[in-house]
Formats: sequence, structure tokens, C-alpha cells
Amino acid sequence: QVQLVESGGGLVQPGGSLRLSCTASGIIFSRYSMGWYRQAPGKQRELVAIVTTGGDTNYVDAVKGRFTISRDNAKNTVNLQMNSLKPEDTAVYYCNAVRSAYDKYWGQGTQVTVSS
Repeated sequence: QVQLVESGGGLVQPGGSLRLSCTASGIIFSRYSMGWYRQAPGKQRELVAIVTTGGDTNYVDAVKGRFTISRDNAKNTVNLQMNSLKPEDTAVYYCNAVRSAYDKYWGQGTQVTVSS
């Protein structure tokens, strides 16, 4: 049984930081590209950041320079360090593991709220 369990969400003031973590079980973690997506109310889910099996990273323009994705294959964990948070970063953040179009998994999501 595959599980992706996110943690680290919460309420933070604008300009603050949060660190999201996602721990995977039931998959050979090192064989999957890992990503973070987010979905704000009334909007479609969008890719925020991805780290490939080789360690290459890519970010949506809105978070470049503020967010950092990293993976620890020994711990089956992917992290998203979020700095200089803005109200528009408010969303439910989802962890994603993908190996192919037919081999992908989602976490349950964690709420991030940026508000004063």
C-alpha cells in the first residue's frame, strides 16, 4: 500500500517561512520524481516544484528564488522550504510521486495559510 504523508503546513504571516515534508512508503522512492502541487480555492491544482530522480529541480515562476525543493532518498522524504511567503501562496499543498503516466500517487494535502 502506497502512502504519501505530508506535514508542516499551518498559518504564517506574510514574509514568514514554512517547511513542508512528505514521507513516502510502499514505493521504491529513488525511482520516482517527486513534486509539490498546490490548489487554492476556486483554482486548478498547479505544479509548484519538482525534483527528478537525478536531483534536477524545476519551479513555477511565482516561487522561484523563494521556495526550495529537496529530497532525501535514505529517508524517503521530499521537502519544500518556503521563504518570503505571500498571501497568494495560500493553498492546500499536495505531495506527488510519479514514475510514469500510469504510476503516480498523491498525498492527502496540507493547508498553508499566509495571512496577517
